[in-house]
This record gives sequence, C-alpha cells and structure tokens, in this order.
Amino acid sequence: MRRGTQNLCILLAFLLAAGLTGCGKGREDSSEYYIFYVNKENTKTVAVGYEPKAEDDKGQIQEFLEKLLQREDHKDYRQAVPEEVKLESWKLENAQLYLYFNNEYMEMDNVSEVLCRAAVVRTLAQVKGVECISFYVGDSPLVDGSGNLIGLMTGESFIENPGEQINTIQTASITLYFSNPNGTALIPEVQEVHYSSNISLEKLVMEQLLHGPEGKGKRAAIPEGTKLVSVSVLDGVGFVNLNEGFLTQNYEIAEPVVIYSIVNSLAELPNINKVQIAVNGDSTITYREKMKLETMYERDLDYVDEKARTQEEQREEETETVIIEEEGPNG
Repeated sequence: MRRGTQNLCILLAFLLAAGLTGCGKGREDSSEYYIFYVNKENTKTVAVGYEPKAEDDKGQIQEFLEKLLQREDHKDYRQAVPEEVKLESWKLENAQLYLYFNNEYMEMDNVSEVLCRAAVVRTLAQVKGVECISFYVGDSPLVDGSGNLIGLMTGESFIENPGEQINTIQTASITLYFSNPNGTALIPEVQEVHYSSNISLEKLVMEQLLHGPEGKGKRAAIPEGTKLVSVSVLDGVGFVNLNEGFLTQNYEIAEPVVIYSIVNSLAELPNINKVQIAVNGDSTITYREKMKLETMYERDLDYVDEKARTQEEQREEETETVIIEEEGPNG
C-alpha cells in the first residue's frame, strides 16, 4: 500500500543503484553515439562509441541496424543479435520505430532475448526522431514467455542491476487505483507482481494499470487503446507520456477518476510525490473540460470510494504504529 512497505524500500534501493549504470551511464568513452553489444558472459550490454555517417533519422536507423546485425567477435563482447535472427523489415511512423524479425527470434533463451532487445532499443533510441520502439516476429507483436505483450519500449525501459544477471526476477506489492463500476470513484487494488530486473517500478505500475484490475467490482479508468510511450521520475515528479489513445472520451468514467487513477497509483511509490501527464510529449492539453495536464497533480484520496478510503486510512495508521514501535523510544 502507501509508502513504507519493506519490499518497495528494498526495490527502490536496487533501482537507485541500477540507475548508475542505466541508459547513458557507465559507458566506456565520451562518444555522442553508441552501439550496444553483449559481454562474453552474456550478463549485460556493453556500449561502444560510434560516429554515424548518416545525418538524417532514417539513414541513422539503417546504419545502426547494420552495425547491430554485423558479426562482432571482440575479446570482451559480441553482437547482441544472433546470426540466425534476421530483420525482415522496419518502418518509422510518427516517431515510433517498428522492427520486424524472422521466426528465429523466438528461438533465443530468455536471457539472450532480453539482452538482445536491450541492445537494439538502447542503440536505436539515440536517433532523435525515434521516441519509442516496438518489436514484431513476423506480423505479430512480440510477447514474453508468459504470453504477455511486450509493448512499446524506450531507452529508459532497460535498467541493469550491477553484479546480478539480467534475468533476475523481483517481487513487489503495488497498489493500483481503478474505477468503480459506475465510474464515479476509485477503488484501490493490491497486486503481487513478479517482474524482470530490467523494468523500473514506475513503468511496472503503469503497465499493470493499463492492463486493468484483477478482482471483480472494478474497471480500468484509463481509456481503452491507451499505450504507454514512456515514464520517468525526476526530483520526486513522475512524468507519464501516453499516446493519443488517452484522449478517447469515455464519459461513463468521471474526469478526475481517470486522472487520479494514474496519479494515486504512481504516488504510492516512495520516490514519487507529484505526477504530470503528457500525450505524445504534449502537456499543454486540457483533458476533457477542466483537468489541465500541465498541472503536477498530488495524491488525493478524496476521489477514492468512501468505504475503501476508510480502510486505506486505517491501514496507514496501523503501518505508522508499527514503524514507531519498531523504532523504539530513542528513535
């Protein structure tokens, strides 16, 4: 539930440490661009400086792809994309890059696949005209081993934990806020989730929120068809970038319920105090009639169903009591 669960504190420490070698950090030189490879131990990506000859977006994409697919056998690293995996085609539309691989892509083991995907995304996300990337195998969107859709990815989608292998599985209890059946209030739902060490908690929260509730008596507040472009955290503010599907009007659900479904869910994380929402990078939009997206919204339980809010407040009081008792009289 609200800040202070032991799992989330441990995971936050993990993410802070991981951020030191996340996108754009821990690289081997000061080049402006990098090609990402995989180390010989098959546990992490390796960034190698590169200066592209092409200056336009599509030219750079093609050049980067050729480097990614080119055989490389350095003493410390190798190409991330196996030789048998072929890129059949690609296209760039509205800043979204679509990559279409052959069926051999699915023959990779889980660790190799995640490392391959991380290297490809990190490399291509450097192109200024690319905001997000999606993978396809044949004509079908890429899914993970459990059949879940991978979805859109950015360079920030991948965080590697120093000293641990890429396939480390984390567990967390997250509190998500969904709409009641009438669309007039929010109802919290606690989900126990298992996730790869490559994903940040804020991205995990947004993906689970878009996926919808697990229990009965609740419904997703965010309009159907909404996709997550990116989510990041800076100085306690969570910045959520959604696609145009978010602007689809579903008047069955009240305007504040939609906004605070996102705000309250993200504000449950210890590192987020406020949330700002954008649509394809534009936060100057007014959602429906009065909810200005340029506002940095804070957590607000006034929109939570009264019975659920009472239970939440009681739980928080119990949590605070436990914390005080554990600290003892001397703090």
